[in-house]
Amino acid sequence: MTPSPHLKTGILHAARGSDAPPTGPSGDATGVPYGRPPHPSGGSGLPGGLSDDRGALMIEAQILPTPTGPLSLLSHEGVLVAAGFTADPDEMLARVSPALRALGMTRVEDLGHAAQAVRDYLDGDLKALDGVAVSQPGSPRRQRLLTALREVPPGATVTYAELAERAGMPRTAARAAGGACAQNLIAPFVPCHRVLPSTGGYGGYYYGTPVKQWLLAHEAGTA
Repeated sequence: MTPSPHLKTGILHAARGSDAPPTGPSGDATGVPYGRPPHPSGGSGLPGGLSDDRGALMIEAQILPTPTGPLSLLSHEGVLVAAGFTADPDEMLARVSPALRALGMTRVEDLGHAAQAVRDYLDGDLKALDGVAVSQPGSPRRQRLLTALREVPPGATVTYAELAERAGMPRTAARAAGGACAQNLIAPFVPCHRVLPSTGGYGGYYYGTPVKQWLLAHEAGTA
């Protein structure tokens, strides 16, 4: 297929966040991730995790193969902070908050729950990604849009106006919904690929339209 709390989803002109800076290393104002908590088997993927010289846990990254290209996952303390269709985790690291980037990153063999959720999703359990806790910065308005986006079920699609409405905003807030999609950092766990233009077609996607097409076809059982 670019701070108080911020996320990012998928039209091609991904904008960078412009709100007040985040207040904690997680990049959100509250430090509380949204989504279900990680499975107990999740976590660092290494005994005790890895720490920088200040004792803070580093970001851990894993690259997974998928039929539509490599998928990089970045996790901090068991919570997914970035994911995207690239073979280079550094591309995702460059998009997270400065506070997170400052922690550094290490590649691991297995992130545990998040990685297994991807495998299960590819094997046909289309709701597997829903059980992974995620966190990305964004204003309260942005967070409402991202939460509503994550509630769009596999196999369904919505327009930008419908996404705004699901987030408790007027349908005229379609542009804000598009901005939330453009700035989604955690694809496909936050499924910006399920938002389509009201005028038809696939619209843009940060990782390219073919990736978006494959994801929708996979969820429709036609890939």
